[in-house]
Amino acid sequence: MKKILSIALVLVMCVSMFACLGTTALADDSVINLYAFTDEVPTMLQKYIDEHPDFGYTLNTTIIATTDGAYQPALDQALAAGGDDAPDIYCAEAAFILKYSQGDASGYAAPYEDLGIDVAAELETADIAQYSVDIGTNPDGKVVGLGYQATGGAFIYRRSIAKEVFGTDDPAEIGEIIGAGSGSWDKFFEAAETLKAAGDAIISGDGDLWHAVENSSDSGWIVDGKLNIDPKREAFLDLSKQLMDNEYHNDTTDWTEAWYNDMAGIGPKPVFGFFGPAWLINYTMAPNSGGSAVGEGTYGDWAVCESPIGFFWGGTWLLANKDVPEAKKAAVAELIKWVTLDATEDGLQYHWANGTMVEGEQGTKDVVASSTVMAASDGAVDFLGGQNMFDVFVPANAFANGTNLTQYDETINSYWRDAVRAYTSGELDRDGAIEAFKTNVADNLDIEVEF
Repeated sequence: MKKILSIALVLVMCVSMFACLGTTALADDSVINLYAFTDEVPTMLQKYIDEHPDFGYTLNTTIIATTDGAYQPALDQALAAGGDDAPDIYCAEAAFILKYSQGDASGYAAPYEDLGIDVAAELETADIAQYSVDIGTNPDGKVVGLGYQATGGAFIYRRSIAKEVFGTDDPAEIGEIIGAGSGSWDKFFEAAETLKAAGDAIISGDGDLWHAVENSSDSGWIVDGKLNIDPKREAFLDLSKQLMDNEYHNDTTDWTEAWYNDMAGIGPKPVFGFFGPAWLINYTMAPNSGGSAVGEGTYGDWAVCESPIGFFWGGTWLLANKDVPEAKKAAVAELIKWVTLDATEDGLQYHWANGTMVEGEQGTKDVVASSTVMAASDGAVDFLGGQNMFDVFVPANAFANGTNLTQYDETINSYWRDAVRAYTSGELDRDGAIEAFKTNVADNLDIEVEF
């Protein structure tokens, strides 16, 4: 009897382990292994499975946060180990997508066409933002990863401040005032001086400008295997110093309490705006606006206009393992296509754009990769005073450049931001800041650096 009970207990434990999120899947061609760093993609794919009972596959999901750099080593180990537990589908975000689509780990990724997807036709039909396609294209010119969001950036500004200082809150007019589409920061800094005279800051901290500068550069941090400082990125030293010396910002650092306070309008000086994509509006600014409905805090007192320069910030790409078993290949293709390329009203992106992920509930509307979907969707949001954000973000996605990333961006960006802060605070002079940056890269990364 004890032996029978022991066997039964072991069986129950095995079934429980198989059912738990993030556990190792049993060898089964009806189970699709998914690696992700949040529950966003797992939730999407589970929605598809739930709505297609004849799909015939279940998900075995491993979620490992990117906190403290935990996700990439775990994913790398799983890809290298292969076998039944290897991820069939895996996610990569903007900070490290190049490693998996074009860099050291790109050899693991299956071209979408090898999964049976007519990539060229689907891209044309969905009208996917080109920067997103470029980032997900491997060195052989094959698409191995695509996203569902589009993260082209714009300028998000306070309507009340715009009316008080400039006499209008119209997005087209405010865009003209800050130099929308000019490729120059001249008019932006003219606007900053006008705002300063009224007691306002044009942005919260230099990080708000950095994300626009970083992803508008013509070249990346690595060129021909050597550290490269693109002139536009080097110019950020001067832009940041200009902001600091003229007190055009509140000198905050992004992702800190002071930054969030400026979104709620409770910082040292009222802040006019922030540079960012739609996700910054939905998942950062709205929750930190001091309210959840129009009239509460700064909620509803915002609008969005074109940025002086085109850029993008963030995003998640879906990749498939080149060694995905033949028995699962069509199912993997079906899931990836539904998330990244399906431009119909039944596709993930239509639900995502219109906030209809949960049936019967109005959820958050978001900018998606497919311009076809956004053209057929309603992008009006209360946070922006009822403005249709798609009118601004669709062209913003087209302006973004996806050819300036490297697989080392996350680390090198942190070194550069540290050097810039040392310069603007007076700790180092300009040449000293560049020298410190180069030394940091040379000491910590296997990259050739010329001094």
